[in-house]
Amino acid sequence: MALNLAFMGTPAFAVPTLRALYDAGHRIAAVYSQPPRKAGRRGLTLTPSPVHAAAEELGLEVRTPLNFKDEADRDAFAALDLDVAVVVAYGLLLPKSVLDMPRHGCLNGHGSLLPRWRGAAPIQRAIEAGDPATGMMVMKMETGLDTGPVSLTAETEIGASETAGELHDRLAAISADLMVEALDRLGAGQLTFEDQESLGARTGREATYARKIDKAEAAIDFSRPGEEVAHRINAFSPFPGAWTEMPLGDKRERVKLLRAVAEAGDGAPGTVLDDRLLIACASGAVRLLELQRAGGKPMTAGDLLRGTPVAPGAALGMMSDDA
Repeated sequence: MALNLAFMGTPAFAVPTLRALYDAGHRIAAVYSQPPRKAGRRGLTLTPSPVHAAAEELGLEVRTPLNFKDEADRDAFAALDLDVAVVVAYGLLLPKSVLDMPRHGCLNGHGSLLPRWRGAAPIQRAIEAGDPATGMMVMKMETGLDTGPVSLTAETEIGASETAGELHDRLAAISADLMVEALDRLGAGQLTFEDQESLGARTGREATYARKIDKAEAAIDFSRPGEEVAHRINAFSPFPGAWTEMPLGDKRERVKLLRAVAEAGDGAPGTVLDDRLLIACASGAVRLLELQRAGGKPMTAGDLLRGTPVAPGAALGMMSDDA
């Protein structure tokens, strides 16, 4: 059964779900996205969001309110006479009046296994914490932050050296299929929900908050356990990009660390243990697999070392002024 819906999303993560709902034959009355932002080298060009661009390509009406505080924006939303609104990474808080306007409320595609990792950065925090798995969930939105009852779940394992960028893309595809299934069930009157309190008790998952990534977190501290270091490197790849200082040639350079895996090893934290960038940590070690020099492209450790070998015994990390 085709539903009359609004789609609300902003980044590339939401685009596969928008396209899947369009292909499934639902009537998308309007697409809501955050307003175009200044971009370009001089920051003078207004650039529409990925969802905005995709919606225009599909011939859909796009609306970009700053928020829903303006009564005219709320009235325009109500006038759509929606069966449901689908929200995926919209980035704006919706007031209760808006959440209650569609006949079946607002359904959100969220990238974690709720109630674990509510909030802004669930993909990165799941990898950083070393979670063995994560997933996509369809949740009915309420005024609390990602606290609404959950309907469908699609779980997926997190690879040992999988980056946030890779997991992001996998979950975006999973989200598309899951939301199409949710709307099929909704149209058939078969979509049911479970509150997160009982869901958490049944699965053993406690509520946690996935705070926004701060660039200050990206400097790698090798005085932490090797597994923790590897998880942080992978969680912050590609953005904001974990980094360290490394001796390359006759100088030290700040280098982004884009992929790593924990291995056995012993030595002073930050010490290079072999000729393939195994770095000692507080316990164990971390193997650096992919890196990026300033102004360069991502490369494997092998490619970097062919041009600028880093000898065992060298030290990575910030050096003191008198070192």
